[in-house]
Amino acid sequence: MKVTNGLFQNSQRLDLIWNNIVSMTGDSTRIIRSFNLTITFNPTDIIFVDGRVNLTLAKDENKKWKILRWADESNF
Repeated sequence: MKVTNGLFQNSQRLDLIWNNIVSMTGDSTRIIRSFNLTITFNPTDIIFVDGRVNLTLAKDENKKWKILRWADESNF
């Protein structure tokens, strides 16, 4: 968590683009989705990440979706 926090604190800009859903259960509780992330630290230091995230979701008592588990399946 500290490393991720440092990444966000030291970046000038973060751009996250959600792409196609790779797979999803019939009840929408497990979703794998691809994404593109661009992290700009400064104009000459830009990192591009293409990856996938594996989400486990559930509805709470108010029928709102909550993320129970977020697993990054990127090769970065």
